[in-house]
Amino acid sequence: MLSEINLKGKRILVTGAGQGIGRAICTYLSECGAFVIGLSKTPSHLDSLRDEIDCYTLCWDLTDTTNLGKSLRSFFPLDGCVNNAGITHLTPFLKHQVEDLEKVLAINVKAVMEVSRLAAQSMIIQSKGGSIVNISSVASSLGIPEHTAYCASKAALEAMNRVMAVELGPSKIRANCICPTVTMTSMGQQVWSDPVKQEKILNRIPIGRFVKPVEIAYVTAFLLSDLAAMITGQSIAVDGGLSVA
Repeated sequence: MLSEINLKGKRILVTGAGQGIGRAICTYLSECGAFVIGLSKTPSHLDSLRDEIDCYTLCWDLTDTTNLGKSLRSFFPLDGCVNNAGITHLTPFLKHQVEDLEKVLAINVKAVMEVSRLAAQSMIIQSKGGSIVNISSVASSLGIPEHTAYCASKAALEAMNRVMAVELGPSKIRANCICPTVTMTSMGQQVWSDPVKQEKILNRIPIGRFVKPVEIAYVTAFLLSDLAAMITGQSIAVDGGLSVA
C-alpha cells in the first residue's frame, strides 16, 4: 500500500510491538519508509514481526528498565518513539490491591518515562529533534467500572506527556498522546468480549463501532511525521465520537 506520509530514513522505536496496536503501528511505519525497532517481551512475537517486515527487534520486559539504555544505545539516535506497551487489571474498586495498581503503573507510566527519557536524550545529543507518541486511552478522562488502575495510569500518562512537551519543545522534540476507545486487540477482547458489555459502549459511539488497530497506526504515523511539526502536548481522541457524545 502506498502511503502519503513519508518517514523514509527515520529511526523509530515502538514498544509493545509484538501484537495488536503495536504490531499494526510497526507494519504501517515500515510501509511509510521508517527504520523500525520493535520492542516486546515475547520472542515468538518478534520472530513473526521480522518475518512480516524489515525491522530490528529488542526482546525486553519493561517491568525492569535497568540497563535498558545500554541495549537501546546501538539503535540511537532515534527520530521517533512510540510508547505503546500497556497492561490492565480488572477489579472492582473496593477489592483493588495496591500491588495491582503498582504493576499497572510500572508499565503504563514508569516504563514510558524511562523509554521516553532515553529516546529524548539520544535526540538531544545528536541535535535531531524528534517526536514521541504515547498510546493512552479515553479511559484517562472517563470512569470505567473495574478499571481503577488503568484509568489512573492513563491519566498520569497524559499529565506526564504535557510536561514532556513543555520541557522538550526547545530541543525540537514533540510529545503527544493518542486516546483510542475500545480497540479489538487481544486485551480488548479480554475486556469487552461480553456482547452485553459491548452494546453499552457501542451505543455511546456515534460512528457505531470500535477502533481498528491500523486506524491508530495512521494517526501515529502522522504525529511522527513532519506534517505534524506544530502539534505537541496534545491528547488526540480516536474514538468515533465517544468523548463528545
